[in-house]
Amino acid sequence: MNDDPLVTPASPLATGTTALLGRRGGRTLLARTSSRRLKERAARAQELLARYGQGKALVIGRFIPMLRSVLHPTAGALGVPTRTFTLWATVGGVLWTQSLVLAGYALGASVPRIGDYLLAMVAVLIVLSLVPLLVQARRTRHARQTPPR
Repeated sequence: MNDDPLVTPASPLATGTTALLGRRGGRTLLARTSSRRLKERAARAQELLARYGQGKALVIGRFIPMLRSVLHPTAGALGVPTRTFTLWATVGGVLWTQSLVLAGYALGASVPRIGDYLLAMVAVLIVLSLVPLLVQARRTRHARQTPPR
């Protein structure tokens, strides 16, 4: 069903590379960075790994925007065993890429002339993916402005 044979193997290879980078320099980067956002995302990734276990967290994290960017380097920095990481990153990568391909196929098969609406649909998806970030930014701003009781 997948027309591009490189999509599925490229995903685990990319995550393996980011985990290796995290293993080599992740702790140093986190210690030196002044980026509050990076530290928050890394903490969320660490929380996810602790809460759900390494395997489940690596699969679930693949489907969560923004977390996907820092979960794999954080897993490397935290020393998730290579075998465990490779297995679950591959499972998550296959599930993620194939679910997107199948969703695209189903949408293309069920909506006539989907190409006419595709740009608008992508714009809506981008806006929807930004909603959680805007909500969090508003909460953070509100928390800073509200004096402690």
